Amino acid sequence: MAKVAVIIDDLFEDVEYSKPVEAYKKAGHEIIHIGVKEGKKVYGKKDNTEVIIDKAAKDADPEEFDALLVPGGYSPDHLRANDDAVEFTKKFAETNKPIFLICHAAQLLVTADVLKGRILTGYKAVIQDIKNAGAEYQDKEVVIDDNLVSSRHPGDLPIFIEETLKKLN
Repeated sequence: MAKVAVIIDDLFEDVEYSKPVEAYKKAGHEIIHIGVKEGKKVYGKKDNTEVIIDKAAKDADPEEFDALLVPGGYSPDHLRANDDAVEFTKKFAETNKPIFLICHAAQLLVTADVLKGRILTGYKAVIQDIKNAGAEYQDKEVVIDDNLVSSRHPGDLPIFIEETLKKLN
């Protein structure tokens, strides 16, 4: 089964974390939480979900993982301000392993400068960021561009989860 890194920080969109992670665990995949500081507790926007960071981004090796999930909310914006999180994301993208983005998640990859020439979707507030990064934006429930799977918002979760599970299996 796959080992999925979930890079996450405070104020993530609860369901964009909990629903995919629940589906991945049910399918037998292992989840490892990556963040700014190992052992830190981070909370979702709705304060319903608590996550404990398993490994600091500075200590995480992308080679250890089979896929990367980036939930949306304010978490990607917080992470893009952290050099270690950006560097981990950039190195992970260089492996060409599956990356799963939903909502505002593209912000982190914009800062990591790994979207040029890619095709993806995301929340309407990040459309210009995506285009400015040299990527093509498509307004669809899910966009699959080789190893990159992206969706716009929580309403797209069913198809997002379906397509990301295909990549994991």
